[in-house]
Amino acid sequence: MSASDSPANRLQALFEGHRLTPTQRRIAHSMVRRAADVPFLSSVELAELAGVSQPSVTRFAVALGFDGYPALRRHLREVVPAEPATGAGAYNEYQQAVEAEIENLRHLAELLADPRPVRRAGRVLAASRPLPVLGLRAAASQAYGFAYFAAKVHPDVRLLHEGGTMIQDRIDGAVRAGATALLCFALPRHPREVVDTLAHAKDAGLTVVTVADSAFAPVAKYSDLLLPAAVGTGLAFDTACAPMLLGRVLLEALCDDLPDAQARLEEFDAKAAARGLFVE
Repeated sequence: MSASDSPANRLQALFEGHRLTPTQRRIAHSMVRRAADVPFLSSVELAELAGVSQPSVTRFAVALGFDGYPALRRHLREVVPAEPATGAGAYNEYQQAVEAEIENLRHLAELLADPRPVRRAGRVLAASRPLPVLGLRAAASQAYGFAYFAAKVHPDVRLLHEGGTMIQDRIDGAVRAGATALLCFALPRHPREVVDTLAHAKDAGLTVVTVADSAFAPVAKYSDLLLPAAVGTGLAFDTACAPMLLGRVLLEALCDDLPDAQARLEEFDAKAAARGLFVE
C-alpha cells in the first residue's frame, strides 16, 4: 500500500467536502487516529473512543450521506482494509504512549509524501515582514521553539505566546509594519482566544498558516493553509512530537525561500564562537 493510500488517508478523503459540526469533527479525528480499528467498532465503542454520545455517531454517519452507522461501517470495511496487528498488547502504558507517538510520526511522514503544502507555506511565511507566530497555552512551547530558530534566519519574527487584550493590538501593529502572513500553532484543548485571534488576523488581511492536531480542528475555518499533525493522548497530558517535528519541517521550507538564510546562520555561528556562547 502506498503512503497516499493508507487507511488514515482514505478516511481523511471520506470526510473532505463535508461541513461537520465540532462534535462531528471530534469523531472524524478519532477515526483517523484509529483508522485500522474503526471498521470493526460498534457505534457505542466509537462514541466512547471519541468521547461523544451514541446518537452523535449516528448523526455523523448521516451527515456523511449514509443511512446510519451500520452502512458507514460496511463502507469502511470495503475502503479501509485491516492492517496486521502490531502486538501492542505486550507493551506497558508508557511504551504504548511512545508507540502511539511513533504512529503519529508515521502518519506525518505519509502526509509529507506530497511536499507541496509545506513548500507553499514556507514561501508564504518567508515573504512576510514581519512574521507573527501565534501559540497559546498548550501550543505556546511550539510557537516559542519555531520563533526561536526562525529568528536566526528571518529578519523580523514576532512571537505571540501570551494571551490577553493586547494580542489583537500586536497583530494590528504587525500588519502596519508590513506583515502579510501569520503562523499559528493550535493544539488541544483549543482556547477560544486562539479562534478569535485568527478571525481578527483574517479580517486584518493576513494569510493564516496553521499547524493543528487535526484537519477538523476548530481553527480550520480561519486557516488559509492548515497542516495537520496528531497529538498523543495516551498519557495524562497530550504529547506533541508530530506538531513539533512539523514545525521544524516548516523551518526548513522557510529557509529554502530565504536567499540569505545560510549567510545569516554562518554570521550567527561566527558571533557565537567569538562570544564563547556554547560549551564545546
